[in-house]
Amino acid sequence: MRHNHVRPGEGRHYPMIDGDHIAKAVVQDVGGAFEVFEVVAPAAPMAPPHVSPWTGVLFLLQGRITALVDGTSYDVEPGGVVIFPAGKPSTFAVLGDSARFVAVTSGDRAGRFFADFASSVPVNQPLEDSMAAILSVTTRHGVALAGA
Repeated sequence: MRHNHVRPGEGRHYPMIDGDHIAKAVVQDVGGAFEVFEVVAPAAPMAPPHVSPWTGVLFLLQGRITALVDGTSYDVEPGGVVIFPAGKPSTFAVLGDSARFVAVTSGDRAGRFFADFASSVPVNQPLEDSMAAILSVTTRHGVALAGA
């Protein structure tokens, strides 16, 4: 995806168990690479903490979330930012009906992970019924479930 402008509603959608991840931009230049996603997340139980090989910066636009980062819980309101550092167990839960945030990830691997996850793991199935597919995808992309 190489665009200088992305209109509202545009982008590749990756429906996942923790929300719809919409790819907005992949930037690769001499300074490195990063990806930008819009995430629309419904209220749902908190996904298990996971360790990613990329850093994620979440900027909350609407709703409220509780973020768990390396064992510390943060209440994030609109306009707040939370950082999920690479190599640290992190997750979030939506408080209320839904939340919408911008996620910027370091490098260019998160989008490939989201695409693989969205095509491999059913979103309308209990987490325990999807665990084999989840572990297969996470292993392929260097993501680990904390405690797994």
